[in-house]
Amino acid sequence: QVQLVASGGGLVQAGESLKLSCTASGLMFQRYGLGWFRQRPGKQREGVSCISPSGGTDYEESVKGRFTISRDNAKNTVYLEMKSLQFEDTAMYSCASLGIYSDCSGDWSRRPTYWGQGTPVTVSS
Repeated sequence: QVQLVASGGGLVQAGESLKLSCTASGLMFQRYGLGWFRQRPGKQREGVSCISPSGGTDYEESVKGRFTISRDNAKNTVYLEMKSLQFEDTAMYSCASLGIYSDCSGDWSRRPTYWGQGTPVTVSS
């Protein structure tokens, strides 16, 4: 079956960096769009970043210039490098596949298919 396992979360101070990883199994990884999502305390889950099979990307407005999504198809892993973290980035971060050949056009955050478990990120101010 499909599994996505996220890791890399933790407690950091504002201004510091973290790099999240999400390793998938049970699917033809290189054919899938992938996304990172987060759920901040008291808020609905939102899409943070997307990467298409061809490497095209999209970012939620508040993380542009600070977060970078990347993928390593040889390792079946998608990454989210987060720099200049802010208190408002505190959330449970999850990864998801977006469907085979899915790109990052339109509202990609409505197209998750398989979910990984979350990894918590806490940013102290």
